[in-house]
Amino acid sequence: MNEEKKIAGIYIRVSTEDQAREGFSLPEQEKRLRAMCEFKGYIIYKVYKDAGISAKTGNHRPAFERLKEDIKNKKCNTIVVLKLDRLTRSVYDMEDIMKFLEENNAYLDCANDDINTTTANGRMVARLLTTVSQNEIERTSERTKVGLAGAIKAGNIPHRAPFGYKHVNKKLVPDEATKDQVIRIFNLYHAGNSYQTISNIYNQEKVFGKTNWCDGTILKILENEIYKGDFVHGKRTSSPTYYKDVVEPIVSKELWEECQVQKKKNSRNYKRDKEYLFLQKLKCPKCGRILGGNATRKKNGDVYYYYQCHDCKVSIREKDVEKLFDVFIEEIQEYDAVVNQTLIPMIKTKLDNPKDKLVKELNEQKEKSERIKKAYINGSFTIEEYDEEKEIVEETINDLEVKIKECDMCDSLNFTPEDILIKRDIDYINKIVYPEEYEENTYMWKDYTRSEKADLIMRYVDYVELEYGLYNKIRLGEVFFRESVCKPCNELYDAGYLDRKDYAILGNIVTKLRFSEYLPEEKVAEIIFTLRQYYNVGYFEATYYYDNKVMFFNDYLNRRIVRIFPIEDYKKMDKIEKIALGVIYIKNGDKALIDDKADLFNTIPERTNCTIYEMDEELKQMKEATLKKIEKWKEQFNNKNDSKDVKSDDNESQEQR
Repeated sequence: MNEEKKIAGIYIRVSTEDQAREGFSLPEQEKRLRAMCEFKGYIIYKVYKDAGISAKTGNHRPAFERLKEDIKNKKCNTIVVLKLDRLTRSVYDMEDIMKFLEENNAYLDCANDDINTTTANGRMVARLLTTVSQNEIERTSERTKVGLAGAIKAGNIPHRAPFGYKHVNKKLVPDEATKDQVIRIFNLYHAGNSYQTISNIYNQEKVFGKTNWCDGTILKILENEIYKGDFVHGKRTSSPTYYKDVVEPIVSKELWEECQVQKKKNSRNYKRDKEYLFLQKLKCPKCGRILGGNATRKKNGDVYYYYQCHDCKVSIREKDVEKLFDVFIEEIQEYDAVVNQTLIPMIKTKLDNPKDKLVKELNEQKEKSERIKKAYINGSFTIEEYDEEKEIVEETINDLEVKIKECDMCDSLNFTPEDILIKRDIDYINKIVYPEEYEENTYMWKDYTRSEKADLIMRYVDYVELEYGLYNKIRLGEVFFRESVCKPCNELYDAGYLDRKDYAILGNIVTKLRFSEYLPEEKVAEIIFTLRQYYNVGYFEATYYYDNKVMFFNDYLNRRIVRIFPIEDYKKMDKIEKIALGVIYIKNGDKALIDDKADLFNTIPERTNCTIYEMDEELKQMKEATLKKIEKWKEQFNNKNDSKDVKSDDNESQEQR
């Protein structure tokens, strides 16, 4: 430095992580720098303090900005710091600082670093020291990020536990006392309720004793990825990090995603005063835009519903769509009544609400009740605060006790996936044998209220494509179902415990038959003999030739086919030529084997253990004879045109395609 009089601006700074480090406290820095200025003969103009601010690029440091302004105004000409990293740890920022000093004929002096910015060598040393300092902070940041990422992947979420969760041993886990209200919020929104409607419901019911639920709270819950088991770190930064499957989810990923999609088409008043069956579900047959709802009310009070396209001016009557939709509705209603409303909730309750977790949470809530009581006795609570806290805890305890009772009931009911298949088989036979009684005992689509119909379509259907047919008549295109509702059914079907209807050809008749997937032999036998407690079901085996897409049945005219399924695991075959099929049937004219018909519609028979080879001797012989005839028939079939009628050599029986 030259002999110009040095007027010092002492700059001291600590970041949050520096607070506890020896030698970096603000008083210590100031003491040492004042001593240095006295030793070197500097005049101290002012001390500039930045507390709790790091030296990262972009951080605003008010005291340092004031120091720069005073240098510009010639009030001081030398920056005095303890170490260079107190000033900056960024090479980029250091270049700016040195340029600033040069432009204002000012200097930099560091107590612990030999820095002299008046020479080229001095500036080089400053740059080198800054580079080392920046490298240190970047390496520390990398280590911190790696450690944080590992903690997050292990379920240690570095945030306050959101509603529905709690911290247990530093890990985020579902809170058995509150998670059901999170599920309810997603279900309410999924059913078409707006944020405001949901918050109004929660305020009216005083959920957890609160009356300050607002639409913003509901929105934050619906948007939080944590509820599907994922976590986003640094969500408000330019480069957030997404972690998948780091905590136990409260809702399924499908339900969460569908709620995000629904936000785009939900409005604040999504729940209208008129009940549209297909609101936000129908796509314009011309442009594919989602149709809006409209309604007219006649003098007699009847309401007529329409769906219109804003762009194409297409107008479609709801009654026309509903008639076309009846085929789908029947199957939806069956799945909803038997699977999703009855058996799956029972099984799911056992999986989602383990009794031991519920009992543990109940004990914790009871301990909390005792703590509240002691706090009131000690004067920590007023009587009003005590009553409010007590009410919330008691409500939570009551909810947990109800869930524990439900678990006990589920344990006693012993529902299994096999029961779903058995129940649906019995219902199907009931529908064939006792159609009137079946209708009386089953809540049919025609019995649903308009509100119930709209709710069923809302829960199951994502959207419906419409098309123009002959004479410009509207017809249904593809019907797309919501994955969050259909996924459990698909999983049960793939596992062999649920059936689906598909087209098949019997003789010259195209019909729909019930198909299910492969199950092990012992499971098939168990289901068949369980059904035989109620009906004299029969069983035979058929063959499906994969290349020719032909399925052979024996004497189908005298039988009512209940269900068809593969009896070998074809998915594990390298090459599929033919697949052996099991066919469950009842004979025409068969009736129930029990007198109390109420049991047919309201109960599931006890399962019976047996082997499939205990079938009727008559069926065994029929099976062997049929297989021989099928081989001859197949040989003839391959040599003739598919359009010709083909008969077997044996006129006593007839195989049909």
